[in-house]
Amino acid sequence: MASFLQSFLDPKKNWLAAQHMKSLVKRLSKYGLRYDDLYDPYYDLDVKEALNRLPKEVVDARHARLKRAIDLSMKHEYLPDDLQAMQTPFRGYLQDMLALVKRERAEREALGGLPLYQRSIP
Repeated sequence: MASFLQSFLDPKKNWLAAQHMKSLVKRLSKYGLRYDDLYDPYYDLDVKEALNRLPKEVVDARHARLKRAIDLSMKHEYLPDDLQAMQTPFRGYLQDMLALVKRERAEREALGGLPLYQRSIP
């Protein structure tokens, strides 16, 4: 069942998944974003921890892309076509660190340790 689901979601094997990926590339390129920029550190604390572990240059580039996308969206404009062609929406920078953080959290829970970070409600 899992292999069927993976093959169904694989853009190389499924035409609908390929079309979805193509439209996602088009929409992200209009604003100069990468797919990993869409992760919200306020929603998932693992994402926040992964962003804290990344180099400062990578995080600064992420913030610059987000600011540019917000600015373009507020102006109801898109990036120029020459800049859209240069964008690489699926070049990830967060997935490896996020997987490491999730593995560490799962290991900590399996060993009965306290979590390093918790959400607190003021």
